[in-house]
Amino acid sequence: MKTITAAGFVVLLFHALPCLAVQFEATGHAAFDWREYYQSAQFDQRSVSQANHQLSLFAEPEFIWSLNNAEHTFIFKAFVRLDSADDERSHQDIRALYWLTYGDNWEVQIGIAKKYWGVAESQHLVDIINQTDLVESPGGEHKLGQPMVAYTLIHDWGTLESFILPWFRERTFSGTDGRLRTGLAIDTDRAQYQHDREYRHVDYALRWSHSIGLVDAGLSWFRGTSREPLLVPQVTDIATEQFSSISLVPFYPLIEQTGLDLQATLGATLLKLEVIRRYFDAPLHQDYVAATGGFEYTFYSPLKTSWDVGALGEYLYDSREDPSLAIGQNDLFLGTRIAFNNEASTDVLAGVTQDLNDAGSRVLVVEISTRLSANIKLNFDAWVFAARDSENIIYQLHRDDFVQTRISYYF
Repeated sequence: MKTITAAGFVVLLFHALPCLAVQFEATGHAAFDWREYYQSAQFDQRSVSQANHQLSLFAEPEFIWSLNNAEHTFIFKAFVRLDSADDERSHQDIRALYWLTYGDNWEVQIGIAKKYWGVAESQHLVDIINQTDLVESPGGEHKLGQPMVAYTLIHDWGTLESFILPWFRERTFSGTDGRLRTGLAIDTDRAQYQHDREYRHVDYALRWSHSIGLVDAGLSWFRGTSREPLLVPQVTDIATEQFSSISLVPFYPLIEQTGLDLQATLGATLLKLEVIRRYFDAPLHQDYVAATGGFEYTFYSPLKTSWDVGALGEYLYDSREDPSLAIGQNDLFLGTRIAFNNEASTDVLAGVTQDLNDAGSRVLVVEISTRLSANIKLNFDAWVFAARDSENIIYQLHRDDFVQTRISYYF
């Protein structure tokens, strides 16, 4: 209801201002997803039914109003998904609803938006503004819209972005009947916060970025509610159809994080690095350092083809050295990116993240996309989770290998 009201207000606003030069654009896409899991779920019980087949529909329309040659821009982007197997995956979100204006060396953005930081391929450590929409994909690439006030200064010494984040978004998780879930169900309705103001706590962030010769550098700082909850086992008085007497409750602590991201362009080679230092306000939680660094080398037109073939390698480190807390505590990522440069814009990205402490633990991902026509796109994704150690964070997904086919229509 809030989405309809906000969008209607924007439409009425522009109809009430005929003297201004207003440009309107409507774009977006709708898609059908089919997921097929190749093993029966390990948590399928009498009270829980986890399907091997999962169908869903989603739409993501975007509306853009520009005034006076884009001096003022209003953007509204919605998202809605209906899923056949998991009630928690059937959800909706406002990905964007903001006003943007700018001057000679400044920019102001107010509303709900998404901001991406980072350079690495295997994980995005410094990307902290938006909450992860985890029910969309296990890779964490999809984000929820974040309410913000953002002010950007652009100078010769670099770009300085400052953020006030007045409203916290909780992470989405698979439901009890969903796949890609933990053994104990996650009860998001009982989420807890370190701060008394809970989701109303105001967070702050800064980022400086600049190109120095061949290097693109970024320094970031964040203070507020962590986007990554700690999952705390809790005993309930009464077991229900959804939750047993023990469930996992998300706990969102207060953190302070500093980050560094670097990318050096040396001809066909990209050198990449992301490093964070995370401090917790509560002494019960361990401060830590995490880093991801590596390279991407592109072979242009190999063997006289029109292809571009990239070779990727990254090392993932986490000072906690606990495989139950992080995938990248001592891991190696190897992958390839292939752009066929054909009329259908066919692309392939494939990679494997190998745990160097456990030879039997790895995650394999393949993503293929191609256009069937000017408006129709086909995507094929495959995820394989291998783990033998029950203490490893991915062990609970080791029976959730899946392939997904998506057909999207763009308008």
